[in-house]
Amino acid sequence: MKVSQLFTKTTKNVPADEVSKNARLLIQAGYIHKEMAGVYDYLPLGLTVLNNIIQVIREEMNAIGGQELSLSSLQPKDLWEKTGRWDDELVDIWFKTRMHSGEGAHQGPELGLAWSHEEALTALMRNHIRSYKDLPVYAYQFQTKFRNELRSKSGIMRCREFIMKDMYSFSRSQEDHDVFYEQAKQAYIKIFERVGLGDITYVTFASGGLFSKFSHEFQTITDVGEDTVYVHEGKKIAINKEVYTDEVLADLGVTKDELVEKRAVEVGNIFSLGSRFSDSLDLKFTDADGTEKTVIMGCYGIGPGRVMGTIVEHFADDKGIVWPENIAPYKVYLVRLGESEAVLAEADGLYEDLTKAGALVLYDDRSDARAGEKFADADLLGIPYRVVVSEKTLVNKQFEVKKRTEQEVHMCDRDAVIKMVV
Repeated sequence: MKVSQLFTKTTKNVPADEVSKNARLLIQAGYIHKEMAGVYDYLPLGLTVLNNIIQVIREEMNAIGGQELSLSSLQPKDLWEKTGRWDDELVDIWFKTRMHSGEGAHQGPELGLAWSHEEALTALMRNHIRSYKDLPVYAYQFQTKFRNELRSKSGIMRCREFIMKDMYSFSRSQEDHDVFYEQAKQAYIKIFERVGLGDITYVTFASGGLFSKFSHEFQTITDVGEDTVYVHEGKKIAINKEVYTDEVLADLGVTKDELVEKRAVEVGNIFSLGSRFSDSLDLKFTDADGTEKTVIMGCYGIGPGRVMGTIVEHFADDKGIVWPENIAPYKVYLVRLGESEAVLAEADGLYEDLTKAGALVLYDDRSDARAGEKFADADLLGIPYRVVVSEKTLVNKQFEVKKRTEQEVHMCDRDAVIKMVV
């Protein structure tokens, strides 16, 4: 892709109505556009990063037997009434509307824009799960959720409209569920390692609700986090403040003097649901001995946008965004300085060679931008490698290469550049 072909533009203007670093930088770099508080559009570069994160998650979900689907955001009132989660006094984050009845605007049945999908998928599975031979099922989706958040001041880390990866497991027994639950936990650990957050993301013990002693959150340490956790560096675990009791410490075999209090943001979570939803929605199966039993369920969530925002918050420096290579929109930011025939030919040639070799390149081919502007954009955009072609580099038939995470500049020939970035 050539910069001259991108419709998005960078800006030096800092959004006055944004308090979070991730929103300010992503808007300045042209990755996202703000529609209103808590609602953002993903522009081409931002969508590429988001999709790269989604693909990492998809690969790890498929690796443990996940099957991808897509459920409707529109949800009927009666389904959620069966589980007691339609009442606004109990669940205050609903966005609700009505269907058109034909007799007047919005006089038909009431609908909700889903903030989760336990009810919808459990009801759907009644069509597909009847026998023990139909189990287990691990179904997941990347789907838009709507939550009427009171606090929408953290950029894409807390939105009213956002994409969620939610997986739901359906198992024959608690024992089978527990085995898969551990597999899902390990898959989440791999996901955060692959997107660059592994070193600062902790499996965190939190309340398990009615069905287990603990649930597990994946908390990434950051000063802008909304949660307080107590970290044990040696065991690579943490404890959420909500369950920070002497009993829990004893259960986990840790002491208070081994723990460090830190701020963190929850980037993922996994829950045991037991038969909470299968009982309410009558999801049962016939076991091998002919008895009728209730399906045991679990829920496993990650917000790709929240992960993206957390990455910006953690890695960004005073010059702009710094993307880990696995999720960057492009691997190379190719800068052309000068408009001589020799520079044009060399820059165009390198662009073609890198592209043919499989490197994703954003080529700054602008003739009306100064060197300082191009370098500033390279830093702001956060692309891992900056490669410069100029009259100066042509002298020795080399190129100037700089990693976004380093200050040092290297002079490399064509083959070395390709080897470095592919």
